[in-house]
Amino acid sequence: MKRFVLKKEETPKPEYTIDYEGLLNSAQLEAVMHGGGPALVIAGAGTGKTRTLIYRVARLIESGAEPTRILLLTFTRRAAREMLDRASSVLDERCRKVKGGTFHFYCSQLLHQYHEYIGFQDNFTIIDSSDAQDVLNLLRSDLKFDRSQKRFPKKSTLMSMISTSVNKQLSLYDVVESEYDQFLNHIEQIEKLARSYTEYKKRHKVMDFDDLLIYTLELLNNPEVLEKVRARHQHVLVDEYQDTNAIQAELVRLFTPASGNVMVVGDDAQSIYGFRGADHKNIMRFPDLFQGTKRITLEQNYRSTGNILTVANKVLEQAKEKYDKKLFTERDAGDLPALVKTSDNREQSRFVTQMLMNLREQDVPLNDIAILFRNGRDSFDLEIELNQRKIPYVKFGGQKFAEAAHVKDVLAHLRVIVNPDDALAWNRILTLIDGIGPKTASDLIEWMSGSQNPYELSASGIVSDSFKKGLLGLSQLLIDLKKNEFTPSEAISHICEYYNPICEKKFDDYPKRLKDLEAFQAISVDYRDFGHLIEELALDPIEATAVETLEGKRDESPLVLSTIHSAKGLEWRHVFLIQCLDGVIPSGFSVGDEDQVDEELRLMYVAVTRAMDMLYITYPVIQHGNYGDVFTKPSRFIDGFGEKLLEPWLLVEEDQLPPVNASKQITSGDDTDSE
Repeated sequence: MKRFVLKKEETPKPEYTIDYEGLLNSAQLEAVMHGGGPALVIAGAGTGKTRTLIYRVARLIESGAEPTRILLLTFTRRAAREMLDRASSVLDERCRKVKGGTFHFYCSQLLHQYHEYIGFQDNFTIIDSSDAQDVLNLLRSDLKFDRSQKRFPKKSTLMSMISTSVNKQLSLYDVVESEYDQFLNHIEQIEKLARSYTEYKKRHKVMDFDDLLIYTLELLNNPEVLEKVRARHQHVLVDEYQDTNAIQAELVRLFTPASGNVMVVGDDAQSIYGFRGADHKNIMRFPDLFQGTKRITLEQNYRSTGNILTVANKVLEQAKEKYDKKLFTERDAGDLPALVKTSDNREQSRFVTQMLMNLREQDVPLNDIAILFRNGRDSFDLEIELNQRKIPYVKFGGQKFAEAAHVKDVLAHLRVIVNPDDALAWNRILTLIDGIGPKTASDLIEWMSGSQNPYELSASGIVSDSFKKGLLGLSQLLIDLKKNEFTPSEAISHICEYYNPICEKKFDDYPKRLKDLEAFQAISVDYRDFGHLIEELALDPIEATAVETLEGKRDESPLVLSTIHSAKGLEWRHVFLIQCLDGVIPSGFSVGDEDQVDEELRLMYVAVTRAMDMLYITYPVIQHGNYGDVFTKPSRFIDGFGEKLLEPWLLVEEDQLPPVNASKQITSGDDTDSE
């Protein structure tokens, strides 16, 4: 008998069209070319983590991975879109087929597909934070907890309690005891309210953002569904992993295929969202969760000068729990960061505005400059000075487009078409009608819950002459929307014809709001159906509204004022960190809690690493308060750094002789200075 020897076929190595070695540094290349299995990429500030993920996507596709089986989870939809756009530009259009988006967006897709497993219908709608607070307020009134003799938590505080409990996987009692102990005497009422809130959402087929994660976790506890979902994924990539909470970390584990092909990218030193439930320990525990994890550290910084990075590294050395890293750059050392001690807040504001005008004279655009601070209130004094000097600025952290009352009013009409059980949306559109208050709206909603034709409002029998005409107009609009196959843009046009006169009566600044609604109609052209539009706006809200934009036309782009939290991920040539005081950063509330002080330290690190060319750290020696003057100290995170790291700048009045020392000096100007 003849014997044949079968030779084992070797898998041919793919030929790459991209010069990865020429385009990436050694650490980035190691991450991009990682073969398989779990990988943890610790990406220091400004080290090109986005670039690394972009080329990782391209390399996986070039190596034969099916684009639709790559899951890229980011913390904003915009980040995912930008990454995939850039990946397409370095490779080809296949990159656009990658499943990219936020945890909440991807979970929403899964829940719509497998809704029957969690007891929901496919037409559930998503409520945003303000809607969720309104539901809690309504339930609190129904349960008569708002009439308690002792102070009861506000709706925003109640929402924070419940959300923290969900995201940190803690009992409500533990959350209230640790963070809101002044309300412990109300714990039984708070727990009852939380249960009522859950029941309300199920009854009216709505979910809040936390539900999207919780129900997905419940969904994946079903072995059949888990197997199907995992089979979708050949590779899982996660950006900003340090900002995940307990549920998101567990979801990453469940999404990961049996091959263990998961790569998470993040920086433990930039985990600053603990107040939202994010837990930096997730990134520390990743190697324990995924055995055999390959750890890769990106340390070459492409943003800041050497002297700025020296300060950043010195700040980071003080962290109690961290991955060791030391940022370095091939850029010049640059100027030493400035440490500016002022007599009080007023002088601090005068110094900053004087420096802004000096920089403008050196042709530095205002939008290349940012003023950062720990708390929103820390910039109030400076804002007065900027307004007096007519320096245009924008402050980060404003209202989102879909959170504006007039936009929510219009959206509510679409929400009741998609989900007739959405009582909150019904209440919103009914109370827009003259003569209808909360009681009548509640009666109408109760009637609708048992009606086969909820849009035939005039058939309810709850009709008064005072609101009969308005109710008939609303009925006609809703029946028209339900009967005709309008596109979202056409539907919004019809709603606005009905709503615009209401808007004019309701708001003094209605011309700006009507412009918003025109913009809203234009934006809606890109959406395929009502449900898609409603969900996308809830999960990925548009930033600006006409109501909050700067008055008038500007000859130049505005200066940026921002809390440090809102500045994460951004960069500017010149950065001023104001109010850098002990008790402000770190916050006085964090002192005594080692974990919280560590998070405040990371906040300082984030602030320092936003600067590209020059960093100015300022603090007032005296704080004027209601109870007299208080002497301050600079933040403990920089106290004692010395002149080799931070260069002291002295402020002098224009009519004074310069002091004899090597420190930088600047005239503080006077109140009559102008542009």
